[in-house]
Amino acid sequence: QVQLVESGGRLVQAGGSLRLTCAASGRTSSTYVAGWFRQTAGKEHEFVAAISWGGGRTYYADSVKGRFTISRDKARNMVYLQMNSLKPEDTAVYHCAAGRTSAQGVSARDAYSYWGQGTQVTVSS
Repeated sequence: QVQLVESGGRLVQAGGSLRLTCAASGRTSSTYVAGWFRQTAGKEHEFVAAISWGGGRTYYADSVKGRFTISRDKARNMVYLQMNSLKPEDTAVYHCAAGRTSAQGVSARDAYSYWGQGTQVTVSS
């Protein structure tokens, strides 16, 4: 079992920056991928970014490429999402997730077995 707890979400103006943090505990593994998804009311989870826990390879949705950066601290079991140049359309609940998946599967919600409760990010125009 892996437990995930997100933090860092808040209200920010368009063009601003935020850093989300995901604290992982339990039986983490170097074979895991850690991901960030976001969800707005009435919509499915949208893939944002992912990172392989062992090698640190990163993956991004086209909508955030160049603005968001995912990273991880293996020693502290933490995953971060640095979000720059925020836009109102980035407003959502952001969830951290973890699971074993191939590179081809990192953007699929079903590839992740463990999820956090989420943190609200609101970007005002």
